[in-house]
Amino acid sequence: MASLTDLVNLDLSDCTDKIIAEYIWIGGSGIDLRSKARTVKGPITDPSQLPKWNYDGSSTGQAPGEDSEVILYPQAIFKDPFRKGDNILVMCDCYTPQGEPIPTNKRYNAAKVFSHPDVAAEVPWYGIEQEYTLLQKDVSWPLGWPVGGYPGPQGPYYCAAGADKAFGRDVVDAHYKACLYAGINISGINGEVMPGQWEFQVGPSVGISAGDEIWVARYILERITEIAGIVLSLDPKPIQGDWNGAGAHTNYSTKSMREPGGYEVIKKAIEKLGKRHKEHIAAYGEGNERRLTGRHETADINTFKWGVANRGASIRVGRDTEREGKGYLEDRRPAFNMDPYVVTGMIAETTILWKGN
Repeated sequence: MASLTDLVNLDLSDCTDKIIAEYIWIGGSGIDLRSKARTVKGPITDPSQLPKWNYDGSSTGQAPGEDSEVILYPQAIFKDPFRKGDNILVMCDCYTPQGEPIPTNKRYNAAKVFSHPDVAAEVPWYGIEQEYTLLQKDVSWPLGWPVGGYPGPQGPYYCAAGADKAFGRDVVDAHYKACLYAGINISGINGEVMPGQWEFQVGPSVGISAGDEIWVARYILERITEIAGIVLSLDPKPIQGDWNGAGAHTNYSTKSMREPGGYEVIKKAIEKLGKRHKEHIAAYGEGNERRLTGRHETADINTFKWGVANRGASIRVGRDTEREGKGYLEDRRPAFNMDPYVVTGMIAETTILWKGN
């Protein structure tokens, strides 16, 4: 008698050429991920081989009930670490039946920025450090914390090992390997300053692919925490008080920054970012004002400053970049729940296309 696990893990490759494509999209809140699956003939090697699909936008807060159809356009494909084989995950964006991007489709405008000849010529690289907090399912309290109570103060938890300091490593490692399997350019993981908080890094990724990879990495993390019976917090400051928040530090460079003389290009880019500080902050995640207090490795939300190796700055430049005269900058302002399409597109638009007037 086959068990449920046996059936879930069935290898279909020897009995059919059909595969399962899990279509993923972003829901009405701008941070919730939705997905549904369909059967297609495989293998699929490019999103253009996939059909468009539709869903009920009235159930995701993206369309009225009397005209509820929203169309999914496949944009990027990844190997499916859950079903394995030739099955795939498909990152989509969303349109009306008339072909117009719906208001929550932030990928559309980002793709326009990245397709601009001036931006494409600069080959913008991103490395995004995605922090997140794991919560106990029934009490919405961080993993490893005593229910209704607090652990010892921050200090021993960052990049730590041990049952009293590192909580949820099995989830973290499962996510790491699943992202590598999927083809996401995940470049590392580490335990963060607050217990129950972790970080993964994606990049370097070029242009629009940075947003695609972060969103699919988030989806995979949601699925793994679902299996583990753990809740992934979407809050940039899940615990008030003297505890670190959860950010998404965004490392960025252009071709000009990476070449000799690039340090001067970086300083000019930082000057532009400073002039549009309020505009960027408004788009860098809901609830970010609770995280950007100036007390936990960030500048105050109303202050823009930059520095070399300064983790209390809005923009940090590494010692290696200063010494070599070229490299990258780190925008420390984005919150955990930022939309990577918005942040990456805005950084490129401000530093490359905006004239700074």
